[in-house]
Amino acid sequence: MILYVETNFLLSIAKGQDPEAPDLLLNPPSSVNIAIPSICYMEALSALAEDLKYRKRFGDELRVRLKDAERNLTSAYAQSLAFHLKEAVNRNEKLIEEIEARLLLSLNQLATKAEIIELTADMLRESLQTKRIQERTDNLILHCILGHARSHTTGVKVFLSGNTRDFGTLVVQQALRDAGVSDYFSRTQDFQGWLRSQ
Repeated sequence: MILYVETNFLLSIAKGQDPEAPDLLLNPPSSVNIAIPSICYMEALSALAEDLKYRKRFGDELRVRLKDAERNLTSAYAQSLAFHLKEAVNRNEKLIEEIEARLLLSLNQLATKAEIIELTADMLRESLQTKRIQERTDNLILHCILGHARSHTTGVKVFLSGNTRDFGTLVVQQALRDAGVSDYFSRTQDFQGWLRSQ
């Protein structure tokens, strides 16, 4: 069985949004071969950089408010706020470290446990000619998966992505079915439940 995943799988691990995903990646069932388009690695690193930039900006704003609260030497509220803001700054920094470490670990695990779908000229051309997803990168990822699925004519093929806005549409679902991808799951838990029932 081929289990297709995309960038969202990596980001859901990094951000703790899909609690079962890290275990699936660490210990995939022997009957399951995970496959991911190569461009997802670059997209995940770019998304991480953007997310970390936002979180660092948030930390900077917290520090500004912390200094302001610390200047008020007479208000118990200001001192309490300063204490909690200091805690928030520290927790935000720890969260940044945790998210980055989780993503890098999952990238490394995927590099050893998953088949990397290389982008071909045909996949690129098809994604430019047939826009099933408005967001161009996700459309290209979809066409990488479709191309790979069409080239593997035997065996069960399923797709896991928490990005239901782009990959959960009827148009995308029909394209996946036409390429031989029988099922779509938005959560690892749903995929695992389905797998146990097979």
